[in-house]
Formats: sequence, structure tokens, C-alpha cells
Amino acid sequence: MIETLIYFFTSLLIIFIPFFYWKKHSSKSSDAVQQYQENLQSGMTEPVTLHPKIDPNQCIMAGACVTACPEGEILGIVNGRAQIIQPSKCIGHGACQSACPTDAISLVFGTASRGVDIPSVKETFETNIDGVYIAGELGGMGLVRNAITQGKEAVEYISKSLSNRNNGCYDILIVGSGPAGLAATLQAKKEKLSYLTLEQEQDFGGTVFSFPRQKLVMTQPMDIPLYGKFNQREIKKESLLELWETITKKNNIKINLGEKVESITKDGDLFNIVSSKTRYTAKRILLAIGRRGSPRKLGVVGEATTKVTYKLIDPEQYKNKHILVVGGGDSAVEAALRLGEQEGTTVTLSYRKDAFSRIKEKNRSQIVAAEKAGWLKILFESQVKSIDDQSVVLKLKDDEITISNDYLFVLIGGELPTVFVQNIGIEMETKFGVQ
Repeated sequence: MIETLIYFFTSLLIIFIPFFYWKKHSSKSSDAVQQYQENLQSGMTEPVTLHPKIDPNQCIMAGACVTACPEGEILGIVNGRAQIIQPSKCIGHGACQSACPTDAISLVFGTASRGVDIPSVKETFETNIDGVYIAGELGGMGLVRNAITQGKEAVEYISKSLSNRNNGCYDILIVGSGPAGLAATLQAKKEKLSYLTLEQEQDFGGTVFSFPRQKLVMTQPMDIPLYGKFNQREIKKESLLELWETITKKNNIKINLGEKVESITKDGDLFNIVSSKTRYTAKRILLAIGRRGSPRKLGVVGEATTKVTYKLIDPEQYKNKHILVVGGGDSAVEAALRLGEQEGTTVTLSYRKDAFSRIKEKNRSQIVAAEKAGWLKILFESQVKSIDDQSVVLKLKDDEITISNDYLFVLIGGELPTVFVQNIGIEMETKFGVQ
């Protein structure tokens, strides 16, 4: 009798354990398919930066890549293999590649249908223009740790290439203060080079600074010039920026913030640099400007005022304010929703077209619900005409209106650095989903 019961319950376990395993993974696969379909319908199917490419012949559906991603729900199991289901949200952490037990994941730029232009660089990080170097995301390296390594190594190569130093012009001019630019600046100080670092934004940190609060930005240790080994495996945005600020202050590092490089030309062995403020001369140039480029602007009267910004970092600081958000993409809609959640804040969303297109269905339903609830107003077919300290003038289809305004967010995309790089004379190659 006892043996019969043991046999019976063992049989049940043999039957139901695989069943529950299958049901669990089937449910997750179904969710992943639904998420991918939503992104497909909204047109959000192309990654914007470094992203995973999965070899279906090596994928064993372990799911380690899915759980390893710090962003969550970027990858999913679809039809028996891993797949990137939210391509536009991937920022190239690379944790999925490290977690894959069968090396089925490689990190690439571009896809088979959409190529991405990457500058051609040598092993020394030098481009086809003698004396111009590239490090970080612009050159195809999007991970924070690797961008830091590239910035450091590029300056080491530059230092070795210089025969005369500190003789009337800068040894090196560094463009950008993201991970690669900061590491390059620290290494230049360590090498005792005369250097200058220019950053077009008002804050250093590059793309990292623009990430949302408490975002996990790094998942591996790194070696920082003038600091040494940083062994913490995971670090969030605020902690990383605080670390960088501490290191730069300790080493008296100066970065010219709010100064954009307009042009770079070569005259003999030297480079002439024209910025938004003045002119410089340097022997070597290191571009560490990332791939996001400059935010696209409205080009209207009053846009230069300090109340106009091109990214949303901390919604909570805009409580009890009158906000105008300009744009009709996911970034603009999501910013409007987050701002509208703040106590006492009124939000108006201005979009030049007559309806939203190519936004996620979830965002579409939320923004419509917000307008129906009365805490957010949408003005289609509207454009900003002028801006002053207390208001904004909007041109509608057949009219003009003036609305009270404390802050204005312009979220209408960016101007990629490709043209700037090509104007210098740097050769590009198009990557179609290959390393």
C-alpha cells in the first residue's frame, strides 16, 4: 500500500513539475510577445545604440540574459529563444552578454535593416586624420567601463606621439565630458599634458547625467586614472556622478561647461578649434562626444532663457509650476506624464501634428486618460512662437494663444554628430548589426 502511494505521488510529481515549468515559461513568453507587438505597432523596433544580437543556434532559453538586464523587460523569451522585445529602451549595459551561459549574445551597432555609421579608427584610436582620436560611444563602445578604458588608453597613445609638449598651445583638446572624456581628462593630467576639455552641456557626465534618477548605469568594476581600481560591481547614476565629482575636485580638474565646439580644422601639424565662445589651438584632438549629439532646438525668440531645457532629470523639482512640454514622441509624452503627477503642477503638451504617431500604446492610453481626467492639456497642430520669463506664445492652426509658463521642455529629438564628424574629414563605415 505504501509503495503504491509513493509510486502514485511520484508519478504526479513527474507529470506536474514539467507542466508548471511549461506554464510558467509559456506565460512569460506570451507577455514578451505582447510587449514586442506593442512596440512593433508603435514603430519602436530599432535599437538606438549598442545592443544584444542573439544567435538562435546557440540560445538554450536559459533566461539568464532576461533577468541580468538592469533595465528590466528589454529581453524576453519568444518562440523558444531570447529576443530583444523593447529595442528602443536598450542602452547597451552588456550584462546580458556576460550572463549568457552559451555565448549566444554579441553586442552590435545597427541592424540588418538599419545601418549605423561608425567612424573608422585604428587600434590606437586614431582616425584617418592624423592627430584626431575617438574614444567611447561615438567609436562604437557604449559601456561605461569600456568607454573609460578607451579614454585612458587613447591619451596614453597621444602622449607617446608628442615630441614637444607645452610649447604655446594645448597638447590635447578633449571634446565631451562623459565617461570617455572624463577618463581622458584625468589621464591627460596624469601624463602632465597641457589639456583643455570642452562640454556643450551645463553639467559634466554626458549621457549618464541625462539618465533618470537612481538608474543603474554600470555593472562591472572599472580602473579610473588618478583614482585606481573601483571594485563596486553595480553603481547608480547619482553615486557615479558623485564619484566623478570627487575625483575631479581632488585633482583640480577644470572642464569648460556650456561651451560647444563648432568646427575643427587642421593647419599643418596643428588644429584650429572654434567653439561657441572663442578659438583654440591644439596638437591633438580627442572626440568623446557620444552618439546622441545635440538636442534639436526650436529657433524662436526667447529660447536662450534659462527656463528652457532639453531633458527631464528630476520631476519633483517642478511642483506647483506651469509647464509646457514640446514634442510628440515617447520622450515628450513620458515627460509630460511624470511632470503632471507632481503636486500642484499644470502641464500643457504642444505637438505640431494633428495626432500622435509612433508612440507606445501604453503611453498613448495614459496621455489620453490624463487629458480626460483634466490634469494635462494637449494642443495638437501647435507651435511655439516666442518665449518670455512668465509666458509662452503658441501659434495654433487658426489662432495664437498666450499661456502662463514657468518652465519649458523641448523634447523634439537631437542632431546626430555624424555631420560634425564628417566635416572634420573623418571617414565613416556603416554597421549593419555586426561587431
